[in-house]
Amino acid sequence: MTAVATHEDVAAWRDEARASVARTRRRGSLYVAEYRLRAMRAYGWTIVIGAVGQPLLYLLGLGVGLAAFIRTPIAAGPSGSVGYVAFVAPALLASAVVGVAMEEFTYAVMEGFRWRKTFWAINASPVTPRQACNGLVLAVAARMLVTGTAYYGIAVAFGAITRPVVGLAMPLVGVLGGLAFGLPVMAYAAQMKEDTGQFSIIQRFIFTPLFLFSGTFYPLASLPLWLQWIGWISPVWHASELGRALSFGSSAGGWPWWTHLLVLLVMTTGGAAVAWRSFVKRMTS
Repeated sequence: MTAVATHEDVAAWRDEARASVARTRRRGSLYVAEYRLRAMRAYGWTIVIGAVGQPLLYLLGLGVGLAAFIRTPIAAGPSGSVGYVAFVAPALLASAVVGVAMEEFTYAVMEGFRWRKTFWAINASPVTPRQACNGLVLAVAARMLVTGTAYYGIAVAFGAITRPVVGLAMPLVGVLGGLAFGLPVMAYAAQMKEDTGQFSIIQRFIFTPLFLFSGTFYPLASLPLWLQWIGWISPVWHASELGRALSFGSSAGGWPWWTHLLVLLVMTTGGAAVAWRSFVKRMTS
């Protein structure tokens, strides 16, 4: 005997569907973030080993190796001077977090649009393009925070953080630097139809110079003036200097701490606007 749906049943199903759509629209960003975090489990051990092993190797190499030859303290503005390991630790944290942004805001975006087309599946649901963008950003920010926190904990263990309590904000500064760098890259990746080496170009000719010429291993002022501008526009330098202000009380570059924060906020806000525009344009075209 076949059951016949009554008008009441149809109305109940319709109401349930509307409620489900409304719930998805409210929580769309969180659903996308959950999907991406679950996808990261496929390379979870790589994330853990990178988050713990990289700072160990860097700080061991610099703290036990190179620092043994660099006896001269680094000038740190009004706070006086600091040892070499204390000087480089905030910059290494910022660089590591920006490196995560470089990884996740490139290939993960191409995976969603081109290789596995998960963003097109998301687009067929009530989740909006902006929520898809936000969800990916939330997931990547969570990974960046894990990396920054691991770096911070190991730096404290090495005695590289002069003010550990105030320095607790350093992982958040690293995340802000990662977003300032990564969101424009994400916007560019969202517009790409094919990967023909563009990400390698960004890695070699944008990320690497920013890492090398952003006052990571030596004060920016020690570079020729015609190279210092790289640091001035670099999220790595601004995040490093803000982290140094938290770690030992002042910016080694001489800029007030709030100027670095302002630059990072402007970069992040502008990058978010461009990324939203790119996702909306790609997913509605």
